[in-house]
Amino acid sequence: MLEILNKISGFVWGAPLLILLVGTGIFLTARLAFIQLRLLPYSLKLVFTKNQDKTSDGDISHFQALMTAMAATVGVGNIVGVATAVVMGGPGAIFWMWVAGFFGMATKYGEAILAVKYRVKDDKGQMAGGPMYYLEHGLKQKWLGVLFAVFGALAAFGIGNGTQSKAIADIMASTFSVPHWISGVVLLVLAGMVILGGIKTIGRVTSFFVPIMAVFYIVAGLIVMIMNINLVPQAFAIIFEFAFTGEAAVGGAIGAAIRFGVARGLFSNEAGLGSAPIAAAAAKTDMPGRQALVSMTQVLFDTLIICSITGVTIVMSGQWKDTSIEAGALTAEAFGHFLGGAGPIVVAIGLIFFATSTIFGWGYYGEKCFQYLFPNRTAILVYRIVFVGFILVGATASLEAIWALADILNGLMAIPNLIGLLGLSGVIILETKRFQAKLAEERRNGRS
Repeated sequence: MLEILNKISGFVWGAPLLILLVGTGIFLTARLAFIQLRLLPYSLKLVFTKNQDKTSDGDISHFQALMTAMAATVGVGNIVGVATAVVMGGPGAIFWMWVAGFFGMATKYGEAILAVKYRVKDDKGQMAGGPMYYLEHGLKQKWLGVLFAVFGALAAFGIGNGTQSKAIADIMASTFSVPHWISGVVLLVLAGMVILGGIKTIGRVTSFFVPIMAVFYIVAGLIVMIMNINLVPQAFAIIFEFAFTGEAAVGGAIGAAIRFGVARGLFSNEAGLGSAPIAAAAAKTDMPGRQALVSMTQVLFDTLIICSITGVTIVMSGQWKDTSIEAGALTAEAFGHFLGGAGPIVVAIGLIFFATSTIFGWGYYGEKCFQYLFPNRTAILVYRIVFVGFILVGATASLEAIWALADILNGLMAIPNLIGLLGLSGVIILETKRFQAKLAEERRNGRS
């Protein structure tokens, strides 16, 4: 059974889907005239300004919406996923991860702009949005929205729950000798307190939690680079060289570097999968374009910064050449090469933080997908309770078949979402022009 599921997963995440994901990013980048470069300074200003929008419709601020999305995407993939890309595709995979991230910023922008434009208020007066809503109300294809919601509600138990809780329990056991069941119980209680509180609680917690965990890991990586600054240029040279020669890839094929770099980059930042727009739809914003600019910075932070810290450190260490080191341990070995016994602890703490935050974010994503299918308060509460309870199952059991199935569902989420993005690309352009006109007026009046 597991072998069959793995083959299906390999097919779903094969070249056609990866080409479609990256191709959509390239298409939107061209139509939006490289908006990820043109308006990046303003995007960062929106993220970090103290004067967040407090009066427009929405449940949480720009920053809280971004942190909720980052909580879901910054996870095991930033540590183990990058290492897997290097092991399977060589150092050159990191370059292709950057390429996927760059174009993924445009995809993330498009997803968010549609999520805000087509969001609705539920019976509690809270915002509900995401691919299921713009597929129904924008593209007029409700059946695609239903498909996305089914895939998302189920996939949340794997990518956003079981795999994360298992990773935390494993690292706590191997690094700190904590039994799996204890880690599971503690995580269940903590996650339950956050997830059962709904989006406002999730937003408050992630806006405090995510910046701390990201800064911790980034600073640790920068310390390694500064202490070994002479190795940094060489590491970048190796990454660029192997990106086009592919000599370090399995089988010596340049295709391996591209395939695994793109796949792991997209798996990490989720650009095109349709998950992050669900958080973007909850933001307080006067125009879809403003929150869309904030949302696209998620890929910058996730892939172009945090994943790069992991990848460059691995290449600097030279540990990627040791074929006896498994991908799951490669990042810890790389940090340990420079920091001694403190290295694995730094990676362990980073992984615990990242995986815990992913559970918070995906708890909300799964709930909103389920709410679209069953808009009943009791049903939503039941989903939250089951999701939180599954944390203990994931931490203590070996459920490879479930993880493989969730990986398939996660990939299937992208198909209806990408259909929506391409079909509604004209709406994305129109909303962008409207926003840019308003932004130009604000700048003339000195309000931006």
